[in-house]
Amino acid sequence: MINGYLESDGRVTPLPNEEEVLLRRATSGEGEAFGQLYLSHLDSIYRYIYFRVGEQADAEDLTEQVFLKAWEALPGYTSRGHPFSSWLYRIANNIVIDFWRRKKTVRLSELDEVNTLLDTHLTPIEQLLKTETLASLADSIRRLPDEQQQVIILRFIEGLSHTEVAHIMGKNEGACRALQYRALAALSRLMVHEGWK
Repeated sequence: MINGYLESDGRVTPLPNEEEVLLRRATSGEGEAFGQLYLSHLDSIYRYIYFRVGEQADAEDLTEQVFLKAWEALPGYTSRGHPFSSWLYRIANNIVIDFWRRKKTVRLSELDEVNTLLDTHLTPIEQLLKTETLASLADSIRRLPDEQQQVIILRFIEGLSHTEVAHIMGKNEGACRALQYRALAALSRLMVHEGWK
């Protein structure tokens, strides 16, 4: 029997994966279990927010807000068949929207800390070119409407499936695919306008 154990009444019950076990412990108030969940999702949530806001300090603050809200709401959390990360991305999206609403003017700034995204096997010149390319790409993404930013980041930076993106965005897959198509077309136009080849 794979990934399960036999109950006394003959039913096969699947074994919970490690994250499910941590979630059960965390929803009952165990801080250490939530700390492990935090560590396993911190980088992806930070990266998602960073590409949406473009400033390291803001991204760090907003990421902490995501996990604080998650901790506060965790007693009422239910998976509904979706990964825990989907719930975190929804919280992150709402926090980013609130962040931009609070800002009176939208600043488009250069990425300060692209070093975390660099490949250490590249020469210094290749790293510089990659840094400039990533900064330009992130700046172009931030010029897109909110939903288009979100679908581009979730699909191509975070590498999530169409199904996962649709759940996070609260849309059906067809709508997300159409949104992705429009987002890529808009991003392509922006990049051509800005001199990308």
